[in-house]
Amino acid sequence: MSGLRYVYAVCRPFRSALQTQLTGVAAQPPRQLTHHGLIAVYSAVPEADFAEEPLRAHLEDLDWLSETARAHQGVIDALTAVTTPLPLRLATVFRDDSALRTMMEAREEYFRRTLDRLAGRVEWGVKVYVDPRPAAAEAPAGKPASGRDYLRQRRMQTRGQERTWQAAAEFAENLHATLSSFAEDSRLHHPQNSALADGPGQNVLNAAYLVPRGDSEEFVELVDRAKDDTPGMRVELTGPWAAYSFTGEEGEEGEEGEEGEAGTGGEER
Repeated sequence: MSGLRYVYAVCRPFRSALQTQLTGVAAQPPRQLTHHGLIAVYSAVPEADFAEEPLRAHLEDLDWLSETARAHQGVIDALTAVTTPLPLRLATVFRDDSALRTMMEAREEYFRRTLDRLAGRVEWGVKVYVDPRPAAAEAPAGKPASGRDYLRQRRMQTRGQERTWQAAAEFAENLHATLSSFAEDSRLHHPQNSALADGPGQNVLNAAYLVPRGDSEEFVELVDRAKDDTPGMRVELTGPWAAYSFTGEEGEEGEEGEEGEAGTGGEER
């Protein structure tokens, strides 16, 4: 089979078939390569786009990167519906089957150990945003009559904002403690850039939770209950996802093979 091997994930054999019309990166269907009872899910992609030099150039093209990331995630989502995949980094490419098998051989112990730990589990993402603008409403409206009035208004506005941030921090801490005690594992990520958020506010909690698939409904109910009592704050739930945040040490899941080329890491959630 011609073309480079763009690898999405490693998983154990699964019985349920993927969607017949499913396509991945470069509009190519996902295929499977079996090695010692493990399966690498990949697409055959053209060297003109995915060899080392053109790939490096493409990764600087935000439109190309976004389209590739969506196609990559589409295959991961399809796998998550039928099995527990161990997702690899976006743009993990190998020259041929032999190079892909070499990588699987080198990482076999890690793949087996991680797949055992993640089996039957999914990742849920929870973000909390606080909007400090309501605090500004506590300050008296209108033009201050004097410099002293101006300073008094500024102090009132600052105190209101401080109370909002303190309440947000306490709420985020309590919510994370509640969800962490329910989940099997959790990860705190860096706060998300406000420019990337879908709505207003500043991100004060950006966390991922590893939850048995059968407990997901109860986990979602926990988050929904928190949404009902969050004045001035917004709680965002995403998932279920493949367990990106729980695959091991940073970089471990996307290491190069002897002739492989590892690209940038995958999405936020």
